[in-house]
Amino acid sequence: MTQTLTAPPRAGQPQRNNLGRLLTPLALDVAAPLVCYYVLHGAFGVSEVAALAVSGVIPAVRVISGIVRDRTLNGLAGLTLAVNLAGIALSFGTGDARMMIAKDSALSAVISLVMMLSAFTARPVMTPGMRAFITRGNAAKEAAWERLAAGSARFRRAERLFSGIWGGVMLADCVARLIGAFTLPVSTMVWLSNVMLIVAIALGLVLAGAFASGPIMMMVKMEAGGAR
Repeated sequence: MTQTLTAPPRAGQPQRNNLGRLLTPLALDVAAPLVCYYVLHGAFGVSEVAALAVSGVIPAVRVISGIVRDRTLNGLAGLTLAVNLAGIALSFGTGDARMMIAKDSALSAVISLVMMLSAFTARPVMTPGMRAFITRGNAAKEAAWERLAAGSARFRRAERLFSGIWGGVMLADCVARLIGAFTLPVSTMVWLSNVMLIVAIALGLVLAGAFASGPIMMMVKMEAGGAR
């Protein structure tokens, strides 16, 4: 199934109903395509290739709707959309279900590599989402973030490490799913690839939180004078 990444919320956007905001993208990106595949292939006898292709449309539609709703296109959302559309286009030109699963992993690896490479630039691609989550639009925290970004080498290292950790974890997930695409039954990989993705996300949250976003959150809070 096509891997997608949730576009980060805009800075200053209210952070209400956080559980719903987290679970809705997960349901649309993982659960909905999975159900769609099994309904089409199992209940209606649609071929594995066609079922995989159609189920890949759902995450792409979610990304597009988010861009339209927020009226903004950040780099990560744009890259995710491009990968999704390329995957859908390739799906209709591929007759091998295994190659389709492998293709999804290969295309997802592009996003992971961009994450990792951006960690060596002045604008890591994961920073906007992390900043919006940490500052939550609070003026004092936004100002603290700006000061730290301009004057703290430790802050900038943690900021780059955040994108580097996520890129590394997701790339490892892509490689594992690529191997599984050619060694396991297609029906197994359809659900197992999603399980592997969820495990990778959980690992990314733990590692990035411990070594990057956690320290950044503390630095911002101290710099802002304990603002909530």
